[in-house]
Amino acid sequence: MPLDLRHLRRADWAHAFGEGSLARGTAYAGQGRSTLFKAEDGQVLAECLGSGGSRYRQTIQLKQARTGQLNIEGRCTCPVGFNCKHVVAALLTLEEHPELAGPPTVERVVDDVQPQPLLTLGSLARMQYDTRTGKMAERQQHRAALAFLYGERRVSGRPAEDIVQLVGPGERLRIRRQPKAEDALRQTLAGLGFKPPLRQSDALPAQAGEMLELPDDAAWLGFVREHLSVLRAAGWQVDMQPGFHFNLADVDGWYATVEESPTQEWFELEMGIEVNGQRISLLPILLHAIRHTPWLLSPEALARRRDDELLLVPLPPAQGGQRVALPFGRLKPLLATLGELYFKEPASLGERLRLATPDAARLAGLEAALPLEWQGAERLRRFAEGLRDLPQRSVEAPRGLHAELRPYQLQGLAWMQALRALDVGGVLADDMGLGKTLQTLAHILCEKEAGRLTAPALIVMPTSLIPNWQDEAARFAPDLRVLALHGPKRRADFARLGEFDLILTTYALLPRDSKALGELRYHLLILDEAQNIKNARSKAAAAARELNATQRLCLTGTPLENHLGELWSLFHFLMPGWLGNEESFRQDYRTPIERQADAARLTQLNARVRPFLLRRTKEEVARELPPKTEITQWIELTQAQRDRYETLRLAMDRKVRDEIQRQGLARSQIVILEALLRLRQACCDLRLLEPVDDKSYRSEHSGKLSALLEMLEELFAEGRRVLLFSQFTGMLALIEAELKQRKIPYALLTGSTRDRGTPVREFQAGKLPIFLISLKAGGAGLNLTAADTVIHFDPWWNPAAEAQASDRAYRIGQDKPVFVYKLIARGSVEEKIQQLQQAKRSLAQGVLAGSGQGETKLSEEDLAALFAPLT
Repeated sequence: MPLDLRHLRRADWAHAFGEGSLARGTAYAGQGRSTLFKAEDGQVLAECLGSGGSRYRQTIQLKQARTGQLNIEGRCTCPVGFNCKHVVAALLTLEEHPELAGPPTVERVVDDVQPQPLLTLGSLARMQYDTRTGKMAERQQHRAALAFLYGERRVSGRPAEDIVQLVGPGERLRIRRQPKAEDALRQTLAGLGFKPPLRQSDALPAQAGEMLELPDDAAWLGFVREHLSVLRAAGWQVDMQPGFHFNLADVDGWYATVEESPTQEWFELEMGIEVNGQRISLLPILLHAIRHTPWLLSPEALARRRDDELLLVPLPPAQGGQRVALPFGRLKPLLATLGELYFKEPASLGERLRLATPDAARLAGLEAALPLEWQGAERLRRFAEGLRDLPQRSVEAPRGLHAELRPYQLQGLAWMQALRALDVGGVLADDMGLGKTLQTLAHILCEKEAGRLTAPALIVMPTSLIPNWQDEAARFAPDLRVLALHGPKRRADFARLGEFDLILTTYALLPRDSKALGELRYHLLILDEAQNIKNARSKAAAAARELNATQRLCLTGTPLENHLGELWSLFHFLMPGWLGNEESFRQDYRTPIERQADAARLTQLNARVRPFLLRRTKEEVARELPPKTEITQWIELTQAQRDRYETLRLAMDRKVRDEIQRQGLARSQIVILEALLRLRQACCDLRLLEPVDDKSYRSEHSGKLSALLEMLEELFAEGRRVLLFSQFTGMLALIEAELKQRKIPYALLTGSTRDRGTPVREFQAGKLPIFLISLKAGGAGLNLTAADTVIHFDPWWNPAAEAQASDRAYRIGQDKPVFVYKLIARGSVEEKIQQLQQAKRSLAQGVLAGSGQGETKLSEEDLAALFAPLT
């Protein structure tokens, strides 16, 4: 017998539902969300409006069991699917309106209602495994769903079935759908590139309508930016679901505010956008984007993006899940300038960046590259402009300078003067021979003539350079009162340090005299050959950092010889904290650049140090110099050398491998260097080694010495003037003995030479044709332009040290072509060293010229090559 639904009561069916469904269904019914389409013969068809605006359909079967209990089977298109809150709302609506139950007696037909298109947009983010990178990556799916509104009823799909619903007791309304009008709306979307999807997606529920998709993110972005507003103007209703990836807000403007600390030691920078009349900081937005798309910090990847391309980034949750589209034309300078700051932990980043005052150099670049509305800290922004314009500054040479400065030297003087005006330090890193000493004397003289040199300038240098600075100061800046604080009687001068304009001291004496020197504040503190403090833990480096000075400067042609830690040490002296502490610098820069060849980190490091490091090469600024020719002279070892070399190599190889196995590669450096030292000595002359089997070696047992003596005879015959460098003073002694035997006059300079000035003057005057020099004692600070030939008897790891030695002859004032010979034992460890030198040279070029980077650590493969048999 058919079930009479007109007498349906809650007590009859409530047992089929949970308390939560009953409570929420009761609320939905009270809000009038449920609409009945059919209620007869124990079946109810209904539709309910969900909390998110979606409409769900219910099909409910009610049957009387033998026990008398009413069984309820309520199917719904919502995610729950069975006996849900929407089913409860339908049954309560029927209970409140029993007159709707039973077959209709009157049907009213409407066939003139036009469909209003409803476009629902949604996205779904899922983590998927990326086989290319081997990592989990987020993948976005986007869908559009097309439905049609006929009054309050939403329908979709084909065929276009009529819409039927109960409107009163015994009365039914039938609305005729308009298939042609619906097809025209479908064609509108097809014309914009929409097509049925190739695969299913949960980006939108099935009841949202007919599913459609666009081919890629660029098409979605173009649709939302260019066509969505046109559809809305044409009467389309658009429903963007929460989380739709392309729910874009308009950016009304960009701004930047700068707030300087009262002590002028730091400043806070906020950069942001204006959206819907509200200012929103970009820092957390970009931080989120970088963590999801790390390639944003890759200069190469950024360069491939057109300026008009857009990056979608989410706004803070308070903005309702919207995103903004930021053009890469604005993002590129922002990421390039502030990129490395995003490596910090999220907890340390808020809506503002707190930066050290020297970081103002970044502001100038941003202000020039980005059309922003800048606010606040006018003094700091002028400082930033000063840093930006450093290379373009011009200045006149001081009146008391007895020299004519070349254009690049005037530029160097202007750079130092500008840094002084900005109260920051810097590294003058010109090539050897370009006149760093002269530029520095001009800078000191400018300060004196301007009345600012109210305290002395202190210059720290290697001991060997004291005479050179004294000579240069007397020659070019005689008005300066100079004190050489050197020798055993120097303590007598401690009480009158303030009487001098320029004080010269040495790295060796600085820790010993630190107490006396520390009692004075200096106008200038300058480190010459500043690579001497490349070990930040050395006593000289620590003592230099303790001194008080208005401005600090470093002079060096080789600010980076072996690794980036040496550059950090210079800046740790100049501006403590500027490059972070040693550990953070290693983590943020050294490891990524030296071991992983990370071009992005190299670019960021270059940008950070560039305003405070001035480097010019001879090729750039001294084109009038004659050519320099470098020649590798391959030497064949004698049979005695080959036999001794192989015996030594096998023993050393075994010793090194045992040490590495015992302590590891990192802790075996001393043993490795000792082994390589002995092999190098065998390449030079067997007499540098301890006697073996009571053998007595002679000069003819050294292939390299024999070749050198032949070269010297030929060079002397041509009237050449020769600088001969060696790492080993013992080798210089052997060469000296050969020269004495041949009655060839020479000069000698080693670490034990007391009078350095006399041999230099005699060689420069043309009295002596050859100058024997140990690389450590004479590799820097000498002006030996009388030479036209340089011979490196033995190579060493660092190409910068060799180049620095060669530049004793190849420098300003040289008017003859210079030939540089490197004597290399073929097939030996010396040849392998040449290959390893290239890595160090590449690393230095990468930081100083922004051209690349190289690996500098000895790997096990390097050791295998170094200890390989003779070829």
